[in-house]
Amino acid sequence: MAVAPRRIGAETSAPRAIIVEATRQLIAEEGYSAVSTRRVAARAGLKPSLIHYYFPTTDDLLVEVTRIGAEESDRMIEDALASEDPLRALWQFFVDTSRTAISLEFMALATRRDAVRQYMGEHSEMMRARQVEILRRILGDRIDRLEGFDPAGLTLVLAGIGRAIVMEEALGVKTGHAEAMKIVETWLDKLAPDQS
Repeated sequence: MAVAPRRIGAETSAPRAIIVEATRQLIAEEGYSAVSTRRVAARAGLKPSLIHYYFPTTDDLLVEVTRIGAEESDRMIEDALASEDPLRALWQFFVDTSRTAISLEFMALATRRDAVRQYMGEHSEMMRARQVEILRRILGDRIDRLEGFDPAGLTLVLAGIGRAIVMEEALGVKTGHAEAMKIVETWLDKLAPDQS
């Protein structure tokens, strides 16, 4: 006798959205280790069984929260790259501290949960390729002004320095930050379009 597949709640339902938001809040306020079916259910004002109706496993729920956070970041990056000064807007995105706590939690979560790590890795590669494509179009041959740089390297350098600054500021460390930011600003000045 064949076993019927387990029924899962609709992706567009209001309870599902409430569950995802309650999980995001728990991660932001208490860390990913605070996420359990009971804690999410209590935060969402729902029965624990309803959590599993929409998300059969905790990994399913955590990947969905990660996916929604990634979509929000993607929109912000796309807005930055579509702005009048895309390089500076992208840099500002990378050094924005408003998302620090949840970003650090997602990175920590990815080191512990294979499903989240896989999703984040695939998504990061896709977004890096998108940034490279846009920077290549925006910069044209101006990237040659910075010897040894290409769009892929530039986006990684901006993201890496930005993340280091954001993570260290969360710890209260500021040594070298202004100097690193000045170096990046100098690079961005060299890549700016000629105003002549």
